[in-house]
Order: sequence, then C-alpha cells, then structure tokens
Amino acid sequence: MSIGELLAATVPMVRTLNLEYLETTPERAVLALPDQSDFHNHIGGPHAGAMFTLGESASGAIVLAAFGDQLARAVPLAVNAEIAYKKIALGRVLATATLGRPTAEVVAELDEGKRPEFPVAVSFQREDGAVTGEMTVLWTLRPNSPDSSGSSGSSGSSGSSDSSDSSDSSG
Repeated sequence: MSIGELLAATVPMVRTLNLEYLETTPERAVLALPDQSDFHNHIGGPHAGAMFTLGESASGAIVLAAFGDQLARAVPLAVNAEIAYKKIALGRVLATATLGRPTAEVVAELDEGKRPEFPVAVSFQREDGAVTGEMTVLWTLRPNSPDSSGSSGSSGSSGSSDSSDSSDSSG
C-alpha cells in the first residue's frame, strides 16, 4: 500500500477533501486539492482551512516517506505550523513539501535518545505555476516509551504538542 493510499484510508480529512497524492518520496511530496465548490471561500477559491489541510497533509506524507522505518520506536507529531497566503488560489492547487533537515541527521538525534525536531517547507501553486502560499510545519519524532508498542499518537494530525515526552498530538 502506498503512503497516499494509507493516509486516505486512515485520515478522514484526506478523503473529505479528495486529496490526490501525486508524488511521495523521502525527498518531496506533492499533493493536489481538486477544485471543488463545496470547499470554496467567498471569492471562489479554496477555503483557507482546506489549504491548511492540504499543506499539513503534504508535510505528513514526506515525514512518513522519510521516517517510516522509524515508526517502531518513535511517533511523528506536528508541533506547530505557520502559513502565509500570498496570492488568490483558484482552481486545482498543488502543495509541494520538502524536509528542512537531512534525514540522517534527524535519525542520528533519535539514536542519541533525543527528541528531534525538523521543519517541513510547503509551497502552494496554482496550475499556472504561480506560488499562492507557503507553509512551514515543525515536526518531532517522539520516542516511544519502553513499555509502548509503538501504536500511540496520531498520523497526519494538525494538532499541536509541547516539547515534553509525555505530550501527544490530538487532531
């Protein structure tokens, strides 16, 4: 099962917005939000909430692609996110996510017993290529407690968590 299929099966908002996973690799993730009138705002473009969900979903996809092999010992959690809307987005919108730190560096911190944090940059584009917004999502890999089976936490959450080891994201 691909990451896109997994997230569509497990994250209801992905299905609600009909997000399309065009590319998901450890280097980048590209998702599309189809033009759907049910999710338009007052000027006919995608609602800001739909754009946020598109960007957070793209960031989650690249995190799973880059760190999926670490899920037995750590759970990825979104810590915070910032979004800037630059131009009106009309029609189908693409979100391209890239990691802000090398994967090996993040895993090395996890190996040292730390709780690494890393940014994921997301760029939103219209089909004509114009950049309509930018987003940064700060993620962490929270090490599982020794008695944990690795099944705690949530995937694709847009909730926030603090820096303590006992926090969890609820989305």
